[in-house]
Amino acid sequence: MKITLLTMGRTDIAWVAEGLRMYASRLEHYAPFKVVELPELKGAGALSRDMVRRREGELLLKAVRPSDTVILLDEHGRQYSSLEFARALERRLQAGKDIVFIIGGAYGFDPSLHERADAELSLSRMTCSHQLVRTVFAEQLYRAFTILRGEPYHNE
Repeated sequence: MKITLLTMGRTDIAWVAEGLRMYASRLEHYAPFKVVELPELKGAGALSRDMVRRREGELLLKAVRPSDTVILLDEHGRQYSSLEFARALERRLQAGKDIVFIIGGAYGFDPSLHERADAELSLSRMTCSHQLVRTVFAEQLYRAFTILRGEPYHNE
């Protein structure tokens, strides 16, 4: 069982990338974890938002396997407390399938991705940089594993 964070575009803000690397390294103690950054669309400025979503959707769908559990990080998804997220993650892990969390581009997800998704998760009702959310999510994933293992990271 592997966990992948699949994103559109590179993490090019140095301190965000460093935070992401740190949590990715910590996550390796719990499960195989990797970050896959798909290249941004070339010439996207000349495309409509719908066309950008469609093309990004095609790229993202090619990167997942039919057997993967796909969870979109989407502002309209379900919100959890850290404890609730840990329990939801535990249920997904018990299913034994690889899990792919997807962070899309600036215009959100194409309907084809919503159709493919097994779940949608919102970290906040607030809008956040698509680069910054990578590190925030990796930290929450790490926190969830520490909760499940009873380790002293999360205070509640």
